[in-house]
Amino acid sequence: MTAHDLSPGAPVRIASPAVLVVYVGALVQGLTLVSFPALSAVLTRGYGLTDAQYGAIFLPQVACAVLGAMLGGGLARRIGLKPLLALSLAASGLSQALLAALTVVPPALAFPCVLAGTALLGLGFGISGAPMNSYPPTLFPRQPHGAVVAAHTLIGLGLAIGPLLSGEFVGRGAWAGFPLLLVVLTGTLAAATLATPLPRCEPDGMHAAAGAANETPVRTPMFWIFFAIVVLYAFAEGTFSSWAVIFLRDTKGLPEMTASLALSAFWGAVVVGRLAVSLLVARVSPAAVWATLPLIMIAAFLLMPGVSSGAEGIAAFALAGLGCSAFLPLSITLASHRFPRDVAWVSSMLIAALMIGVGVGSFAIGALRELLAFEALYRVSALYAVAVLLLAIPVLRASRRAAVAH
Repeated sequence: MTAHDLSPGAPVRIASPAVLVVYVGALVQGLTLVSFPALSAVLTRGYGLTDAQYGAIFLPQVACAVLGAMLGGGLARRIGLKPLLALSLAASGLSQALLAALTVVPPALAFPCVLAGTALLGLGFGISGAPMNSYPPTLFPRQPHGAVVAAHTLIGLGLAIGPLLSGEFVGRGAWAGFPLLLVVLTGTLAAATLATPLPRCEPDGMHAAAGAANETPVRTPMFWIFFAIVVLYAFAEGTFSSWAVIFLRDTKGLPEMTASLALSAFWGAVVVGRLAVSLLVARVSPAAVWATLPLIMIAAFLLMPGVSSGAEGIAAFALAGLGCSAFLPLSITLASHRFPRDVAWVSSMLIAALMIGVGVGSFAIGALRELLAFEALYRVSALYAVAVLLLAIPVLRASRRAAVAH
C-alpha cells in the first residue's frame, strides 16, 4: 500500500477519509447538476433565454458528458481513479464559476457563457462515472449493490436540496451566491481527494460473481440493451426534472416557490427511494426492484396532466421521483455484475447514456413546446417507461439464469 492507495479488501470505516471524500463528493456532484435547472427562472426571465434556448443549453452538457465518459474509462486505467475524481470536481467547479459570471458579462455573452458552463458540467459528470461507481463497492465489498445505491442517494440528496438552497439565494436577491458556494465546495473536495488515500479498485466484491460474463462489452447485445435502457430512462428523468419549474409555473399557473418545492419533492423522493432500495436489496433481488420502478414512472406520467393545485403538483413529482429513484444505480450495478472486468468503462458509458437521454430529451421537449401542450407531452412520455420494461425482459431472464447457476 502506498501513501496514495489503500489495499483492496482493507477494512474501511464509515467515517474514514476515503469514504467521506467519495460520498461527500457525490453530494456536491448532485448540487452542481441541479444548478442550471434550479435557476431556470433566472436564466429565462433575468437573462432572456427562450424555451428553445433553455432546452439547447443541455446539448453541450450531453456532448461533453459523453466525451468525458468515453475518456473516463480509458483514463481510469492510465492515470487512476483518484486524479479522475479530482478532475471531475474541478470541471464541475469551473462550470459554476461560469454560471456566477453571468452577473458581470455583457448581455450578449450570457447565452454563450451558459453553454460553456453546461459543457464543463457535463464533462465533470461524465468523467466522474468511473470513480463514483467503482469506489463504493470496493469500500464496502460485503454490500456492493447497497454501496453504489447509497452513493447515488447522496447525488439525489444534492439534487433535492439544491433548488431549496438556490431559492434562498434568489429570495435574498443574490442568486449568484449559490454557484459561488459550489465553486468553494468543489475546489476544497478536489484538493482533499488528491491528499486522501483511496483504495485500488480490482474485480472483486460484486464483480467476482459466479458465472459472470468475460466478453468485451461493446461487442455484446446485452451491453447495448443496458445502454438503450439507460437512455430511455434518462428521457423520462429529464422530462420530469428539467422542466418541472416551467411546467408548473407557466402551464399550471402555480407560484414559483411552489414549483421549486415540487422539483425538490422530485429529488427528495429520489433520495428516499434510493435509501429504501439500498436497504431492500439486502433481502430482495435487485433485478426485481429494478423492474418495478418503471411502472411507477408510467403512473406519474399519466397523472401529471391532471395536476391542478400545488399539493397535487408536489405529490405528482414526488411519485415521479420514487419511480426514478434507484433505477440508474441498479442499472449500473446489474451491468457491472454482467461485465466484471470492465466496471469502470461500463459505468462510464452508462453515465454517457444517462446524459444523452437527459440532454436530448430536454432539448426535444423545448423544440416540441410550440407544437404540443405540456399535458400531451407528459402522456406521450409514458412510452419511455413502457419501452424500458420491454427491453428489461432479456436482462431479467439472464439474471434468473445467473441466479440458478450460482
